[in-house]
Parts: sequence; structure tokens; C-alpha cells
Amino acid sequence: MLLPFPNNPDAAADDSVEGLVLVGGIPTVENLVAAYSRGIFPWPVPGWPVLPWFCPPRRGILRLERLHVGRSLARAQRQSTWRISFNEAFEQVMRACQQQPRPNQDGTWITPQLLRGYTALHQAGYAHSVEVWDGLELIGVLYGVAVRGVFAGESMFHYQPNASKLALLALAESLRSQGAGLLDIQQLTPHLAALGAEEVSRREFLALLAQEQAAGRILRFGS
Repeated sequence: MLLPFPNNPDAAADDSVEGLVLVGGIPTVENLVAAYSRGIFPWPVPGWPVLPWFCPPRRGILRLERLHVGRSLARAQRQSTWRISFNEAFEQVMRACQQQPRPNQDGTWITPQLLRGYTALHQAGYAHSVEVWDGLELIGVLYGVAVRGVFAGESMFHYQPNASKLALLALAESLRSQGAGLLDIQQLTPHLAALGAEEVSRREFLALLAQEQAAGRILRFGS
């Protein structure tokens, strides 16, 4: 059953609880697509018996025209012999990210329920992964959700220096080649700020989201 997500999360969000907009339900393909199209995402909270959905008062974004690639990262990209792929190992990517906590949260946020939900979303063509390989070894990962022409990055992780950054650069290049101007990163981290990401208000984010959605593009990736 489709959850009653608000059409205007800015008015509906409870900012005393980090922008909580809804509690309950399960992350079905239908619910995840409806949520992301409104700038809402699920984020399990330890100790909560039900799944909460959020649209935080501050949002991390990367305007793709402002992507900053420093000299050392550009050199690493040029000299890299690693192979980068899209959608070759989605569930493996999720499980790699599952081992890592999100900022300001103990333990993993990727519960078995979310693993099933996002895997189904991937099978439906909405969730995508970027993999960085050293031979047969997966050394850098990134995954996220593409709905209505906007990519929302969910998690990234690396086993070797710069591997996840190269995954992000590959994603940014693909998005720009398709005319996208925005990457939703949800939370700003120093790692992403160094690449040009910034934090904006929820209202500004939702306006940018609507602007991107109005273009009517459908994002496509390999494999």
C-alpha cells in the first residue's frame, strides 16, 4: 500500500526530529519511488520499532557544474588502472556499505528490510551502483537512487585510497553527460565538501529538485 507522503515536505516535516515526515510502512518499490520523488528518504533509527522517513531541514547537494577535482585526485584518475563499472554488483555494493555506519549513527543503517527494498528497487531500474575494481577485487563502491531525473546518493565506501572518489567522479561524469545538474548527497561530509558539495536549506533543495524534475529526463546507466 502506498504511504501518504506529503506533497510539500517543507510544511509537513517535524524539525524537532531532524525533518521527520512519516513513520511506518515498508520500503517497497512503490513507496521508495514516491518518497524520492518528493525529496524524502527512509532512515532507520536504532530503538525505533517502525521505519521513519525524513526530509531534513538542511540538505547536502553537489551542483555538478561546481564539482572540484583537485590536482592529486585528477592525477590519480589519469593514472588509475582500476576498472569502473555501473550496476555489475549492486547487492555486493550494498553489503559493503552495510558494514559502515552513517555519520552520527552507531551501527549500520542498512537493515535487512532496506537491503531487500533497495535490491527490488534496483531490479525495477531505479537504484544503481558504481563499482571500482582492482582485477577481480571490489575496492570502491557507491550506490543511490535515480527517480524523475535526479540521482540521490545513498552510501559510498572504499577499501583503497581514492577508490570511492573515482566512483563518484564516474557517476558525476555520467550525470553531466545526460544533462543533469544536481546530485543529492543528503548529508554533507568533509570528504564531499572537498569535491565542491554544499549544504542548503530544505526549501532551496526542494526548489532545485523541482527544477531538475521539470526537465523530464530519464537517467540511464550501464549494465
